[in-house]
Amino acid sequence: MTSLNALVPHANKRSVRKSAPPTAPTQTRRHDLVIARSFLQMSPARFSSNPSAPMKSILLALTSAAVLSATAVTTAVSAADTPSPAAFDAAIKNNSLAVSPDERLAAVCNSDADRVIIYDLPSGKPLRTLTGFVTPRNIVYSPDGKRLYVSDSSLGTVAVIDAASFETVARYPIGFGAFGTTLSADGRVLYVNSQAASTVTVVDTANGAAQAVIPGFAQPRQGIRLSPDGKTVYVTNFLGDKVTIVDVATHKIAGEITGFKQLRAISVTKDGKTLFAANSGSNEIAVVDLAKREIVKRVPVGQDPYGAALTPDGRFVFSGNKVDNSLSIVDTATLTVVGTVTGFNEPRQAIVFSKDGKSAYVLNKDLSVSVVDLASRSITKTLTPGTAAAAR
Repeated sequence: MTSLNALVPHANKRSVRKSAPPTAPTQTRRHDLVIARSFLQMSPARFSSNPSAPMKSILLALTSAAVLSATAVTTAVSAADTPSPAAFDAAIKNNSLAVSPDERLAAVCNSDADRVIIYDLPSGKPLRTLTGFVTPRNIVYSPDGKRLYVSDSSLGTVAVIDAASFETVARYPIGFGAFGTTLSADGRVLYVNSQAASTVTVVDTANGAAQAVIPGFAQPRQGIRLSPDGKTVYVTNFLGDKVTIVDVATHKIAGEITGFKQLRAISVTKDGKTLFAANSGSNEIAVVDLAKREIVKRVPVGQDPYGAALTPDGRFVFSGNKVDNSLSIVDTATLTVVGTVTGFNEPRQAIVFSKDGKSAYVLNKDLSVSVVDLASRSITKTLTPGTAAAAR
């Protein structure tokens, strides 16, 4: 295995001070180093197997590699030290919401906002604002709640954040287009989609080593899920509208499922038999028989659905309908819509349920979070960003 950070020569290695924000030249130099790391991990074979990788990414990486002479940075930097390049893929929109395992905190982001908001759920108030991002894409908590992983497609990294201090303690240099992420059940392996390189990077979270870079996808974005038994990864491909099936043991593509239209979020039932997929191009939730690897049912929902979130008991799928500003509730037994919740502001993929199945947290466009009571199927309160303290 190769350490992602070992890809940069560590001549004159030094720690980054956390006092004042870096000057503009320093910001540029650090950004160049991040890009160079991204390029160095992309072998010629990787490019030849992914002819659709954007030439812009390649040229920027080649240009930036020239700065690798005598300067290096460690991965232990604070959010305030993060470089701020221009957005790489700002036209692609998404959001993300993660709730800590103890259900005391919620971390949210929207790719249009260069920050992550941390909410204190018991009080309903914003607790921290984490800055230094450009287009944050996906957020996941480690199973023990000690770490927070935030991907940023413009920085080309996954930030590893201490969930107690809110300090960024490491960065995994994935490459431009770092997008959807998912963790193994034990938190030891992180899978990262790259929509620019059309790859999935497999990272050992204990040491930041890349176990594998899997090619053969077509713009994988936010949708990536592990099967309940941990043996299979399901990856959505925006181009071709398909779900790619990856064998975890071999890191090889084992098949695909087609027939979607503008594929968005996916979820998998606890028994591993069924996959639900949001199709914003046809306004429906597709129901997939995973044994057959085919769509067996299409359920009409609201307009422009992005979400496909399963309740903890598996009885319902909630679809976030961006244009309708609503959630459609699909009964997984009858495969029909049995309810609708309104009053949101462009809900997308970011829908998370409390462990007891009594509440749902739904992220809105303005980074506010609506709390839905599942019994009454109504919004009971909305958490608003307000002014949260910035993490230092």
